[in-house]
Amino acid sequence: MTNNSDRLVCRWLLWSIATIVLVVVVGGATRLTESGLSITEWRPVTGVLPPMSHEGWAAAYTRYLAIPEAQSIHLGITLPEFQMLFWWEWVHRLLARLVGLVLAVPYFMLLAKGHLRPEHRWRLFSLPILAAAQGVLGWYMVSSGLGARINVSPYRLAAHLGMALLIYGICLWTVLDVGRRDAGGGWSASVRRGFGLVLVCVVTTMLSGAFVAGLDAGMMYNTFPLMGGKVVPAGYRIPDLGWRNAFENPVAAQFNHRVLAIGTAALILMLALLTRRASDSRGDRRAATAAGLAVLLQVAVGITTLLLVVPVALGVLHQATGLLVLATVVVVVHRSRRTATDG
Repeated sequence: MTNNSDRLVCRWLLWSIATIVLVVVVGGATRLTESGLSITEWRPVTGVLPPMSHEGWAAAYTRYLAIPEAQSIHLGITLPEFQMLFWWEWVHRLLARLVGLVLAVPYFMLLAKGHLRPEHRWRLFSLPILAAAQGVLGWYMVSSGLGARINVSPYRLAAHLGMALLIYGICLWTVLDVGRRDAGGGWSASVRRGFGLVLVCVVTTMLSGAFVAGLDAGMMYNTFPLMGGKVVPAGYRIPDLGWRNAFENPVAAQFNHRVLAIGTAALILMLALLTRRASDSRGDRRAATAAGLAVLLQVAVGITTLLLVVPVALGVLHQATGLLVLATVVVVVHRSRRTATDG
């Protein structure tokens, strides 16, 4: 495998990562603007085009007025207001289609020309498969809000985000595999395990954020660090929900997200400090420092977003900085695993 082949693969995967970040960010804006249910049909091919006439817009508007969300959250919505919601969801779906093309078409071209490393072919083949599955999962999520519910299922929303994170992680990990590598060192077994735990914590925290978004839990208890003047807020537990309390009770969802976020941030900062002190590799120290700075930024953005009652711009930024934290942690984990393997 030539250096030119690796460069081509890295370029493709970096473009894929960029499009994934874009679609996740626009998806966050779509959720925050309550736009995700504005398109009530799933037409993977013909749905690329928006309504092209007054009659087409009127038909889409009428279909939307029939669902519970339009009769509750958006009661009295006008056609121009509906069109604003529609464009957010339309752009999100258009970008999702673009991601599918970016993941699929270059893969088969690079495979046909022999540019893919043998050990990566099956891993990268999963990308177009996962992209197609993500499209189906996205509609499965939307369909949950077209019946009796006034919004989408938070479980399906979390699954939709989780699939995006999986695709994002595969792309990033493979870029690190084939990209330029410097020698690492100084990773103790405990620090390697610690960063592995951090990766799990970051993903778990992000998925818990999907439940916060799905339940509109960020719109309550807009104070920090206490919630309603208490460490554990009133209404944290609804006995009738049982194990579902953590996932369906907005108060519990926000509290759990806070605890996960603060705990994960503290762990990242501690391990970053240990790495800076112990590692003899400049690359390792820089990677760990980047993870620490990214999580500090994420905590600051998260708290500000909460205190200002989740303005759309900050909510979207919070999601984007979450992806940044995930990327920096993946880099650190990859470096630590590579050093362990090389050693």
